[in-house]
Amino acid sequence: VQLVESGGGLMQPGGSLRLSCAASGFPFSSYRMSWYRQAPGKERELVAGISSAGGSTNYADSVKGRFTISRDNAKNTVYLRMNSLKPEDTAVYYCNARIITVQGPFGYWGQGTQVTVSS
Repeated sequence: VQLVESGGGLMQPGGSLRLSCAASGFPFSSYRMSWYRQAPGKERELVAGISSAGGSTNYADSVKGRFTISRDNAKNTVYLRMNSLKPEDTAVYYCNARIITVQGPFGYWGQGTQVTVSS
């Protein structure tokens, strides 16, 4: 099982980035996918989530209207488009795959990709 994030980097405030998370080794289209982030000294927080078929999304209040989550089940990939970036968006961004089983919730994490917003 692998979740491999890419697309992070250094961006000036107001800029845009698109993160990608390529999945393998599990039935991607059956899993809810989410992006989390963790800034230095802070807890990991949910940024955005998307249902298995892509018909439902949710966002943290801090990113609503600026970030868009999407997925391509044919490519086993989930994306996070980030516009109007702010310094407070600086964090390591993690991809998460989650499914509810009869034993309870189960999922996987990627290794993270660093996003730094600074002038």
